[in-house]
Amino acid sequence: MSQLQSLIPLDEFKVVLGVDDREEALAQFCLNSATTTAESYCRRKLYRRNYADSLEFMGDYSFMLRQYPVSEVLGVWKVQGLEASEIVEPELYRLSPDPFEPEIPGTEIDTPYTLIASRALKLTKGLSALRVHYAAGYATGEVPADLAAACLELAAWNMARYRGRRIGVLGNGRGRNASTSGEQFEGSMPENVKLLLEPYKRVLI
Repeated sequence: MSQLQSLIPLDEFKVVLGVDDREEALAQFCLNSATTTAESYCRRKLYRRNYADSLEFMGDYSFMLRQYPVSEVLGVWKVQGLEASEIVEPELYRLSPDPFEPEIPGTEIDTPYTLIASRALKLTKGLSALRVHYAAGYATGEVPADLAAACLELAAWNMARYRGRRIGVLGNGRGRNASTSGEQFEGSMPENVKLLLEPYKRVLI
């Protein structure tokens, strides 16, 4: 069985869908597929993973990290020439927003994170960039309610299609896309799931 990379706990999904152990592998596949599809639609990673960004100094000391929300900075290294050499002390950088600042219920926001470095780093000879290792994304079972609902519904939708052995078609199709049996290809996900995912789409500038 492949590693579960799902925003929804497997046990919770099994209860909601009435899945027994005989369908557990299929349920896991549908959960993984739902995460992958949601990430593709949102043009970003949602499931929590570890990342490494190279942040080049361009006259500024604020760097937007590629993935978010950030849960932990695992380490920051100075890049001198082409080598990441000396580690940067935690006192010389901070995150905005602060992932350790307690949230007020109902005020959670899904926004990119910025690493703000101390200007004291400019004293480092030959410093060209920072190498940042960090954890970002949502852990299984720890996601905003609307995102959880989208992934749960998308996984359930996939499960229903596999159970019915009618993958990728809608009944009573007409027109150019209709098949000889009166069926047509369906979209990649239900429209209500797209609406739930809309706030989590990466804004491309």
